[in-house]
Amino acid sequence: MTSSTSTSTTDSTDLVPHALADSAAALDALLSAVGQLTDADLAEPSPLDGWTRGHVLSHVAGIGGAMLGQTQAAERGEVVPVYASQEARTAGIEAGSGRTVTEHLAVLGTLRDDLARAWPEPGSPLWDASSGYRGGPLSGCLFAWWREVRIHSVDALAGTSQAVGYETWDDTLCAHLRGFLAVRLPDGVSVDDLAGDPRDVTAWLAGRAPTTSLGAGLPELGPWPSAAPAR
Repeated sequence: MTSSTSTSTTDSTDLVPHALADSAAALDALLSAVGQLTDADLAEPSPLDGWTRGHVLSHVAGIGGAMLGQTQAAERGEVVPVYASQEARTAGIEAGSGRTVTEHLAVLGTLRDDLARAWPEPGSPLWDASSGYRGGPLSGCLFAWWREVRIHSVDALAGTSQAVGYETWDDTLCAHLRGFLAVRLPDGVSVDDLAGDPRDVTAWLAGRAPTTSLGAGLPELGPWPSAAPAR
């Protein structure tokens, strides 16, 4: 499939320092925002079909924990699956969806501290170590976490007093997302063919409603290019 010229940056270790900093900032911001919500807020529906806000937060914790596991495995010189099974992934999300605000904060706060300790330093050869995520290097696990925590922060907080928008996706993340998600476009269509604000194009490629309409005649998107189904 045709993709934009930014695709080449998707797996570049040049992005590691920025991805480390911005994913950490995203989780800090999410923790601060969730701390202002109520248990009732988290039980309400999110923009994701069939998921409450609690489901979204449980998924953030789950994918973060899975990528933490990839880092720890790489440190041991091992390659392990991201999830034990698709069923285990789904069950884990469901099990965590009913947590209280206090419980979500505890889980996500522990994850923040664990990731900060576990990620290699920028420039470490460990970023090139094999991982269980899409058959790629450990750097791909960091980029997956970066995408997930930024995208799902918008999902989890939508409709609350703490709502944030796509302005929280900086230009570097948006360029990375457009490269990563370009494979969702049909053959013969590139990201550069899509008219509209680049941030709105990025949101649409990620399966989210853009802030401003991109007009009629948009192509149908293919599946999310991930080791697990898109959410």
